[in-house]
Amino acid sequence: MSKPLVVRSMTGYGEATTTVDGTHYFVEIRSLNNKYFKSTIRLPDSVQGLEAEIESRLRERLSRGTITLNARYTDSSAQAAYQINTGALNSYIQQLRTLPDFAGQAKIDLAALLNLPGVLQPPSDEEARFEAARAAFMPLVDKACTQLTAMREREGRALVDDLRANLSYIAERLKLIQERAPGVVADYELRLQTRIESMLREAEASVEPGDLIREIAAYAERTDIAEEIKRLSTHLVQFEELLAGCNGKPIGRTLDFLAQEMLREANTIASKSPDAFISRNTVEIKGSIDRLKEQVQNIE
Repeated sequence: MSKPLVVRSMTGYGEATTTVDGTHYFVEIRSLNNKYFKSTIRLPDSVQGLEAEIESRLRERLSRGTITLNARYTDSSAQAAYQINTGALNSYIQQLRTLPDFAGQAKIDLAALLNLPGVLQPPSDEEARFEAARAAFMPLVDKACTQLTAMREREGRALVDDLRANLSYIAERLKLIQERAPGVVADYELRLQTRIESMLREAEASVEPGDLIREIAAYAERTDIAEEIKRLSTHLVQFEELLAGCNGKPIGRTLDFLAQEMLREANTIASKSPDAFISRNTVEIKGSIDRLKEQVQNIE
């Protein structure tokens, strides 16, 4: 059985959540187009030390795109409470009572005192809490990446359908150009002979057959687009092969380069051929190639 086609978009979203011992953990990941990998990781202050490990995990799972990860947690357990440093608090109170204007009449605002430096101390088991957060967050990063990748693959399938429609359209127009190309020189030869015969009759002169043949040969060489047609056809085949054989591998940059080469060949055909029919079809081919270039910008 053949493997399913896997082409991924670079836009997507994934999230994951869990609750462990009264602490709720949440991770969300968003991705947008980028030529390279670029990550922005937002973590609570208490787990900033996880940033490097999380970025490494993201690089393992995602090859390209602007990746934004947000992680947060809410601890509703009693262990989350900060400890009151009673020594520091009493020291502040004693200092207030020594003030001349205090005189024992003013009320002490305990809420304001708690905000003073050193009064509230973080939980003493901070290292254990960090390890607990790490144990919860890393699997969530993987789950969110899996969700994001699934969304990228769904969008990738839609992109492939559009890309193949444009490839088919280009191939059809290129076939018409290929069929028309040999007749361009024959038409030129007929027009040239007709004009020369008319001019010679009026001037009562003659022209050497060799001169006429050389002129037609020079025109045929200037307007020969057979090589460009062949290269463009080869690019179409290669484009389809990349789509069919990617198997999840990043191919966006390769497709982008290939689309540029396709446009180069189309521009050469347009510049070399003076035929109106070929020009019209070349314009339509270039329009489809531009759509290809837009779409491949969103492929991983």
